[in-house]
Amino acid sequence: MKTLVVCSGGLDSVSLAHHVANEHELTRLVSFDYGQRHKKELDFAAQCATRLNVPHHIIDLQSIGAALTGSALTDDIDVPDGHYEEDSMKITIVPNRNAIMLTIAFGIAAARGDQAVATAVHGGDHFIYPDCRPSFTNSFEIMQKHALDGYADVSLYTPFVHRPKSDIVSVGAAQGTPFKDTWSCYKGGDIHCGRCGTCVERREAFDIAGVPDPTQYADPDFWKTAIQDKL
Repeated sequence: MKTLVVCSGGLDSVSLAHHVANEHELTRLVSFDYGQRHKKELDFAAQCATRLNVPHHIIDLQSIGAALTGSALTDDIDVPDGHYEEDSMKITIVPNRNAIMLTIAFGIAAARGDQAVATAVHGGDHFIYPDCRPSFTNSFEIMQKHALDGYADVSLYTPFVHRPKSDIVSVGAAQGTPFKDTWSCYKGGDIHCGRCGTCVERREAFDIAGVPDPTQYADPDFWKTAIQDKL
């Protein structure tokens, strides 16, 4: 199946790109610049496209991102430390981000003759991000079938939507994903901070999967405290 992958440059989407390249027919990577403070993730998406020898489309959504105010990912708001918790991590929601990005990705897929759009939403995202939940992805695919009816038949591929992030690490390792060439940290510093929710989740996922984590963290042991605080 000719498949476009929405790739941020993070661990999840880069692992998905390698999975699709090995199991399907990867046609292209599509990334989005929405003014995120961790824009350096796009460099890792570009590296992935070069490594897998496919085109890389970067879509400029900065003007749209500027209008979607109130998120720590786009505004001058501190990214909270600690494990993902609804009360604290809601500040990282960019409203309708996935819906906007997927709509554009489906348009590109339809225009270029692709048969599927793949996105790396996973089970750990469900309770904070509404546009990562199965109810959203199922409904979105139905909507797109109507939107493209008679023009193109494009499916939504979400192999991780019911699986934890540790499973993505396991799949990525099996597919030879170079994890050191991925970026997760929401703070966008020189190296991963090790303290924000996505850094803690990343480190925990490697530990659960039993896969060595090659990531350099500014605070490499904070995740243990964060995990204990959540229990």
